[in-house]
Amino acid sequence: MANPFPDSLIPGHDAARLRTLHQFQIVNTTPEPVFDYYVAWAAQLFNVPIALISLVDADYVWFKAVAGATGIPGLVRNESMCSAAILQDTPVVVSDYQPESCGLIKPDVAQALGLNFYAGAALEAADGHRLGMLAIIGKEARPFSDAEQVVLARLAGLVSQTMALRYRYLAAGQPGEWDDAQHELTRALDDNSALARYLTTRNQRIDLGDEAVARPVVRRLESVAQVLGRRQVFDPADR
Repeated sequence: MANPFPDSLIPGHDAARLRTLHQFQIVNTTPEPVFDYYVAWAAQLFNVPIALISLVDADYVWFKAVAGATGIPGLVRNESMCSAAILQDTPVVVSDYQPESCGLIKPDVAQALGLNFYAGAALEAADGHRLGMLAIIGKEARPFSDAEQVVLARLAGLVSQTMALRYRYLAAGQPGEWDDAQHELTRALDDNSALARYLTTRNQRIDLGDEAVARPVVRRLESVAQVLGRRQVFDPADR
């Protein structure tokens, strides 16, 4: 798939984007269960070995959560497809790791690991800045359907809302409320993982183009959205 990447890895608005990213106080922080659950569910839904949440900093792309790989905190900015993916105007990027697919990054690390597929949806702040990506990665080139793109973008939206909720609670000096929110969200995400395991066992894989499969998945997305919506109604300072 052709990707409309710009000429430079560093956009003109990057300083403003980085200010927004650092306001979230999430760069290079320790793992948190809710984000681990998101990437685990993404890997299941899209039948891939690796899923991750990335945060694109000035010189380094931090991995807030990774499923399917260990001991990799991130990559330097010019080695990570995520740093190129946030430059796209389209919500989902699909690519391999060949130089002709994206000349902005060095694919050496990905190629050494035998990776040949990347799809991602941007994590966006309320001001529109793209802070990172929810990405799924595989070792075999594969198509990525419109139905899959819609679900990945929706899941990235939930991750973005969760990051915003985290910031609200921690900025208000209420880490306990954030812990409670994490527990509630992880319970919902655990139910989603159970559904994904069931669908995979029944059909060998999850085909989101099958309406009978997609319908319960969308309902689970809605259940997480409802938790986030209910918590975002309240100002943490008033709780």
